[in-house]
Amino acid sequence: MPIRLILLFVLALAAAASAMSWLGVRRLHSRQHPAPTALPGRPAPTGRQRVALIIHPGKLNADLARSQVHMACAEAGWDPPLVFETTVYEPGFEQATRALREGADVVIAAGGDGTVRAVARALSHQDAALGLLPLGTGNLLARNLGIPVSDLKASVHGALHGDGRRIDMGRIELHNEQTGSRTEHVFLVMGGVGLDAVVVAATSDVLKERLGWLAYSEAGFRSLPGRRQRVSISLDGQPAQSRKVHSVLFANCGRLPGGIELIPNSTLDDGYLDVVVMSPRSIVGWIWLGTKIVFRPRSVIPVINYYQARHITVTVADPTETQLDGDLAGAVTSLDVSIDPGALLVRSPPFPDLQRTRSMVRRTRG
Repeated sequence: MPIRLILLFVLALAAAASAMSWLGVRRLHSRQHPAPTALPGRPAPTGRQRVALIIHPGKLNADLARSQVHMACAEAGWDPPLVFETTVYEPGFEQATRALREGADVVIAAGGDGTVRAVARALSHQDAALGLLPLGTGNLLARNLGIPVSDLKASVHGALHGDGRRIDMGRIELHNEQTGSRTEHVFLVMGGVGLDAVVVAATSDVLKERLGWLAYSEAGFRSLPGRRQRVSISLDGQPAQSRKVHSVLFANCGRLPGGIELIPNSTLDDGYLDVVVMSPRSIVGWIWLGTKIVFRPRSVIPVINYYQARHITVTVADPTETQLDGDLAGAVTSLDVSIDPGALLVRSPPFPDLQRTRSMVRRTRG
């Protein structure tokens, strides 16, 4: 009998949490969007190339990556690559700008997502292509492009000889009324305000070196359940709505490490940002949300909502931390996010899901 009572009590708690979530959810107004238009890419290069390598010297396989690129250029009969090392004060933008001035056809970013983001900012709307050698913890852009993150030689080959593909880039303005600061950034994978940034801040650098991306999971468990806060969200200039949430994510693509798809059918070149609003009220709600993300049931649940937009404005009452592609970006009281369609030419292997996804009529999620 006691066991039955305990089970009934747990089920009652789950039912109560579910009911509260259903009653408390407020759906944002979001427009219907047309199917994405295919962006012109470029075939794999056939002639000589001027190659630039921008490398984070502190990464574990930095020396191996440098030698692999030198070897690949020599085997192709090309000049040795231009090599630039990043520093704390120059994480990649300045080096990529110099590479462009010296006529680079492809600029390879060898490092983590922060290095990739800095190099990409310089390459936006340029003819030079971005190549990726994933040496970081998350390597989120590489994973979403289908680049083999554990095969350095294959990554080098793809950066030098892969097909060119135009992808979108996110642009964001961060505002903090208390300090008067206003900064502009770009991102390639996803950013967020709220609990996701708290998790990034709580992740141990030592565990990141030992466990890789699993270190974020450890920080996530320590940060749950957390406190929801009230935010104001506006999509594409429509009237703002107030919600109590844990996080608002704005994503250019949706695949996480471990093969997990946070946003099913999200693509890097559809001209829209995917907006994810997470608002669990309890541990039960987080378990529900985790089940939805990992196992991808078709049912819609109220603790996570999906939308699409070209422009998002978020306002919070108190300064709240933000993150961009897994790096902390500072506390804000408001932010404005927009999509820059087809801003970046990247080298990648064939993307098998691209044509399938383009053939689907995109609809607003939620």
